[in-house]
Amino acid sequence: ADVLSRARYEVAQASGVAAAFQFLRQDQLDLIITDLKMADGNGMDVLNEAKRISPESEVIVMTAYGSIEGAVDAMRQGAYDYITKPLSKNALLLSVQRALEHKQLRQENLQLRELVKTRFTAANIIGAGEKMQRLFRLMEKSIPVSSTVLIQGESGTGKELVARSIHFNGPRRNKPFIAVNCAAVPENLIESELFGHEKGAFTGAVQTKKGK
Repeated sequence: ADVLSRARYEVAQASGVAAAFQFLRQDQLDLIITDLKMADGNGMDVLNEAKRISPESEVIVMTAYGSIEGAVDAMRQGAYDYITKPLSKNALLLSVQRALEHKQLRQENLQLRELVKTRFTAANIIGAGEKMQRLFRLMEKSIPVSSTVLIQGESGTGKELVARSIHFNGPRRNKPFIAVNCAAVPENLIESELFGHEKGAFTGAVQTKKGK
C-alpha cells in the first residue's frame, strides 16, 4: 500500500478476506492485490468473489509460497498476474501498470463493440416500404442462426450493410468480419486469395498464411 500510494495510486486496504468482500460489494475497484494465505481465508476466495461480483476488476495474487502449480491455478481462475514475496518494488509497479492498461484496453474494446453493434442495426438501414419491412423480418430470423446466409441485390443496394448488421448482432459478433470483393479477383486466383498460397505459386506471389 505504501509503495502504490507513493506512486500516486488511490489505495484502500483490507485486513483480510471478510474485509475484502466488503470492499468488493461497496466500491468499484480497478485492481485488487490479494495475498494468497490470510488468517481468515484464502486469496483464491477473494479472486473468485472478485470475478463474481466485479468481473471487470483485475486481480493480482501475491504469495511467499510460490509454485508453478499455484500460478497456473490463479491464472486459470482469472488472475491477471501472480507474484512472489519478498516483493520487488519495480516488479510490483510494472505488474500494476500492465494490469490497469489491460483493464483499460478491455473497456475500450467493449465500448468499440457496442459502438459497432449500435451502428450496424436494422434501425440504421433506411426503408419504410413493405419490401424493406420484409427484409428486416428476414434479418431478425437470420441473426441467431449459425448457417450461411445468401444476400442478393443489385450493386449499391446495401448488401454489405445488411451482412454487417447480421454479423455484429449475431453469435459471431466477437469474430472478425471480412468483406471480399470476389468480382475484383481473377477466377484463377480466387482460391489463393481466400485460402493462401506458397511463394512462387504464380508471378509475384509471396508466402501467405493459409486459413479456413
